Amino acid sequence: MKILAAVVTHNRRVLLARCLDALAAQTRAPDTVLVIDNASSDGTTEMLAARPVEVIRQDNLGSAGGWARAIEQALAGDYDAIWLMDDDGFPDAAALGLLERALAPGVACASSIVVREEDPERFVFPFPLLDAHGDPVLLRWPRKLARRDQLARHAPGGTYPFAHLFNGALIDLATVRAVGNVNPAWFMFGDEVDFFFRLRARGAVISVLAALHRHPDVSARPYSPIKVYYYVKNTLILNTRHMRQAWLRHGLAIGVVIARVARRNGLGPALSYVAGRNLPLLARAVARGLRGEIGKDFDG
Repeated sequence: MKILAAVVTHNRRVLLARCLDALAAQTRAPDTVLVIDNASSDGTTEMLAARPVEVIRQDNLGSAGGWARAIEQALAGDYDAIWLMDDDGFPDAAALGLLERALAPGVACASSIVVREEDPERFVFPFPLLDAHGDPVLLRWPRKLARRDQLARHAPGGTYPFAHLFNGALIDLATVRAVGNVNPAWFMFGDEVDFFFRLRARGAVISVLAALHRHPDVSARPYSPIKVYYYVKNTLILNTRHMRQAWLRHGLAIGVVIARVARRNGLGPALSYVAGRNLPLLARAVARGLRGEIGKDFDG
């Protein structure tokens, strides 16, 4: 199997260097390492010039634009699979070998599990429990699994039929040729979820519990207005396109993002989206989400 490892980066030179070191240490080395540099200005260009990797530098097209360009290169280079990851995480040395073995016929994507680098028993992105249709459950508690031992009880064969894409996800390119590339119009949030459902329509999308991708804990990162806007707008579009009980999920998504702002930014910023200066921004996100308006349209 011919594999392209691709990392999308923007102004994270130190973390990117750590990720590239981990790629160089793989027991099953990728055939090529490609970095998509979304217009970094922090010395990333100079750091990459001293490394044996391929580099494509482009305007900052967001994560979705980076994934799309990487997959485009893999398709043009006649690779069998592409291993995609962000710049702030890094894979364990055995990860690619484990994923390659799991990418069997009928599997569209085999992904690592994303664990906290300082506490690898806990997930960075908790796994949802799934209903009979394979969608995240709604009216059940707990809805998500936060620890590796919890997930293992639901994955007796060592795999789980859900994945957080683009954090160590090995994707079969024959499946991509059938379903199409990542849609760069998502810009921020949603591109990975949309791609997950499109891949799953053609084959299994699984997480391999033995393959670890270590990542900083993001649970305390504050939410900026632009992140709130795209999270709400794009989540509503995704619910309508891919989920059952879409309206119930719409309400839950809005409540979740306000709760996250309250926890990470403070109560005042959270209330600004309910009855303050950011209420018009939230209203625009909801209106455009319900109309299905994908695209880079944040106007402050």
